[in-house]
Amino acid sequence: MATIKWASCHAGRCLHKVVAMSHPSARSLLARVALPAMAFFVFGLGSPASSADAQKGRRTFQQCVSCHAVESDSNGFGPHLKGVLGRRAGSVSGYAYSQAMQDAGAAGLIWDEAALSAFLASPAKKVPGTKMRFYGFWFQSQIDDVIAYLKANP
Repeated sequence: MATIKWASCHAGRCLHKVVAMSHPSARSLLARVALPAMAFFVFGLGSPASSADAQKGRRTFQQCVSCHAVESDSNGFGPHLKGVLGRRAGSVSGYAYSQAMQDAGAAGLIWDEAALSAFLASPAKKVPGTKMRFYGFWFQSQIDDVIAYLKANP
C-alpha cells in the first residue's frame, strides 16, 4: 500500500508530495523498473548526445528564426547561420557584430561543435559582451539537435 507524505525541500520553501512505497510489490516494481531506468539516464547510457536529431533541431530552432536564417545568406536582426560550422566568429559580411564577438573572432574563435555547444548553452559565458539576447538552451539534447540541424544546412 502506498501512503502519501509531504516533504519540504530547499530550506522549507516548497513542499512535495512523497509516496512511501510500503507494499512489497510496489518496492519490487521500484527495484525492477524505476531504478534501472534512472541509472540508464544518470550514467549516460541514454545520453541524447549520441543521437542528435536534425528534425528536432529544426523544431527547436524555431526559437531562433526571428533573428537568424539558416537556409539563406541574408542577415536579419542576427547574422545568418548558413554554413556556420567552421566559420570564424564575427565574420559574416554586412552584419554589425558586437565588439566582443569581433574580438573573439580575431582571437581565433571558430564555430566548431564544441564552441557552438558552449555558446548555445550560455552565450554570455562563451562570449562576454555579446549583444545576442538569448540566455541559452536548458538541455544538452536541444543543443545537440540544433547543431545537427545546422550541420544539415551547410
